[in-house]
Amino acid sequence: MNQAKNEDNLSIPSLKPLADPQLQGLNQSKVAELRAKGLGNNVIFQTTRTYPQILKDNVFTFLNFVPTIIGIVMVVLGLYSDAITSVGVVFLNTVVSLFQEVRAKRKLDKIIVLTTPKATVVREGKEQTIDQAEIVVGDILAVKTGDQIVVDGELVGAGALEVDESLLTGESEAVAKSAGHQVFSGSFCLSGKAFYVAQKVGAASYANQLTRGARVYRRILTPLQQQMYQVVRWLLLIALFFGLILVVTALANSLPLQKTIQEAAVIAALVPNGLFIMITLAYGLGAVRLARKGALVQQFNALESLSHVDVLCLDKTGTLTANQLQVESLYPAGVSEAELGRILGIYATSTEGGNKTNQAIAARFGGQILQVEEVVAFSSERRWSAVSFDQPELRGVYVLGAADILKPYLPLSSEIEDQSKTLAAEGYRVLLLARQVELVSLRDKEGQPCLPTGLQPLGLVALSDVLRPQARQTLQAFSKAGIILKVISGDNPVTVAALVKQAGLGSDIQAISGTELDGLEESDWGQVAEENTVFGRINPQQKQHLVKALQQRGHYVAMIGDGVNDVLSLKQANLAVAMESGSPATRGAAAILLLNDSFAALPVALLEGQRIGNAMGDNLKLHLPRILFSYLLIISLGMAGLGFPFLPRQSSLITFLTVGLPVLGITVWASTGRPRDSRLITSALHFIIPATISRVLLGLGVYIGYYFATYQSLKVQQPWLNETELATQAQTIARTVLIVVASLSGLALLVFVRPPLHGLAGGADYSGDWRPTLLTFLTFLMYLIIQAVPATRDFFALAALPISDYLILAVLVIIWAVLLQVLWKKRLLEKFLNSNWQK
Repeated sequence: MNQAKNEDNLSIPSLKPLADPQLQGLNQSKVAELRAKGLGNNVIFQTTRTYPQILKDNVFTFLNFVPTIIGIVMVVLGLYSDAITSVGVVFLNTVVSLFQEVRAKRKLDKIIVLTTPKATVVREGKEQTIDQAEIVVGDILAVKTGDQIVVDGELVGAGALEVDESLLTGESEAVAKSAGHQVFSGSFCLSGKAFYVAQKVGAASYANQLTRGARVYRRILTPLQQQMYQVVRWLLLIALFFGLILVVTALANSLPLQKTIQEAAVIAALVPNGLFIMITLAYGLGAVRLARKGALVQQFNALESLSHVDVLCLDKTGTLTANQLQVESLYPAGVSEAELGRILGIYATSTEGGNKTNQAIAARFGGQILQVEEVVAFSSERRWSAVSFDQPELRGVYVLGAADILKPYLPLSSEIEDQSKTLAAEGYRVLLLARQVELVSLRDKEGQPCLPTGLQPLGLVALSDVLRPQARQTLQAFSKAGIILKVISGDNPVTVAALVKQAGLGSDIQAISGTELDGLEESDWGQVAEENTVFGRINPQQKQHLVKALQQRGHYVAMIGDGVNDVLSLKQANLAVAMESGSPATRGAAAILLLNDSFAALPVALLEGQRIGNAMGDNLKLHLPRILFSYLLIISLGMAGLGFPFLPRQSSLITFLTVGLPVLGITVWASTGRPRDSRLITSALHFIIPATISRVLLGLGVYIGYYFATYQSLKVQQPWLNETELATQAQTIARTVLIVVASLSGLALLVFVRPPLHGLAGGADYSGDWRPTLLTFLTFLMYLIIQAVPATRDFFALAALPISDYLILAVLVIIWAVLLQVLWKKRLLEKFLNSNWQK
């Protein structure tokens, strides 16, 4: 056994098993000396991001930088209202993102504090409870039933343990430990009491070595985010190009700085920060809804990511199951079923340090606690336990163990033997209860446990793993949604397959073991991962390899786990989900944390993910036509020499009216259901291109028509005005008319994105939802107020138009809307271009 030493070869207490269980342990001076040499367990790993990291990731981004700089320049030039409208969008987006991620971090940090176990250490002959960080190499630690082993070490003394290492290995079977055996951090004591010497602490411990990869925070972009960012990159390049042209034009023509900055602000505003606000809002709403159902969203895009999942991998022990057993049935032999249950109940309740089997039997049958004469605790090596009673209620020796182990010691009928094999094949844990009516010793001359002779069978008890609450309904819901389920476990594949069938995932299930996987070529992993549902006797590296193989086959993979053995696969998966009771490293690696270990939140999370995906698609159909509309107007009017179409505050007004407040409703009221096409851009082209082109033609027509009509009218009515004054006043009228048309047509697009009537379902599918339409009407009333009130009209530099002009513009927008519906329904533009855009 390797002993932990520092670079100076500092000696530490002997790690050999000690005969005397009353160990003295280290004294305080030795503890201080060891800690000074760096042999303390004070290595703390950051499993969540720090507040500075969260601030940096959300504030210092390029998309925030550009409009902020322009806003600062506007403030310097005294354009305060334009600055507020330019920077306000950036500020709101950042605040919402920060709030959600800080909230998730605080919740997780609180969970970590509440679930971090203490340690019992022996120092100077006395047991004392300390924090894990105070342990040093060479410390002697006490562990008893229910305790967690907090550092790696070796058992010393006469004690013995039954240890649950499922968080490390994935195997749910108890492991027997005695003097000289290794114990590992992250495992739990199921029964017994013993002492162990700390050998590996901090970064050197097995659990920390296994979870090293979990300490690096990673931000994974979902497919929709990738598409969104690609769109933004292109729009940003276009904006930079326009900005360069603007600078060159300003220098060549000696344009005023104030005018140049205003036009630059309009161009910068076309980078769709508002689109990111809607994404942020959708994520935030989903996180709030999910929190009410018992889940914590730790990565902002996790819910939307869930909507893309087509393969769900999950661990069995502690994830699919509650790490508990339950009695399924009894099969008596020679006694009644009631008598068999009574004896089992007394057996379980009277045994000290009850393991999961005893707990399940006691929970089912109860029973009087009797004084025992002798007891042999269950051992996974022996696979039996025994107890003797000398009481009126129960007398004799009773043995509970695996039927194949007890078979040589008692007559076993073929019926009981066949029943045991059948139950075992179905995945049940089958135990045989036998009795020796005489009080005989349970140990041989050397003091080692031994089975008595003359045993008589009393019957079989079949136990099964307890599924997590709502696990069956949740997994069936995922299966109905078309998501392929894979169960990956360290347990026997036959047992796991039986549990999967119990969970209602069908009877035709293919299973494979880790031993078979070891013999595979790299090229065969993908096919095997596709064909099999159950993977048993799998180690952590194989779990990770399976997830990677599925990803290489084009799948979007989610992984649900709770143990240290799941960390590698959680980090590999596209989406990681963890249980609250899982290891700290697992919780830190997860994008979604299931509070109270409840699956109930997962169906809600799936619906919220679908809602977010649909909201993003609808938002894109509104934002891109607005942006392309503005760009094409800038180009067209620039080529015609008619100036810039908008002032910054006017651009902000159009944005607020058409993709601001109304889109808020689109996001909040987004529908569920898997998006028809995950390719956002392709699926939106049918809507975007006809809407953009027709809207630009409408805007250009009214702008140019009113510009020249106003120019000529003013030239006749006010001949004293010079050319510049005529052009300025004509441009004010033209801009006002353009804003009217842009606002009305933009609001019409909002109705067309979520059509409440079948007759309006040309560019998008019929929704039957009137709420966005009603919000559109309220937004239109808000615009009428802005246009009618002199103060707000002056703030946005709008002109007062005659009522007749408003009516004319309204009629033109109605005609445009009718023609646009014809374009969509007849797919005229696609036919003209001989294209096949996905609707």
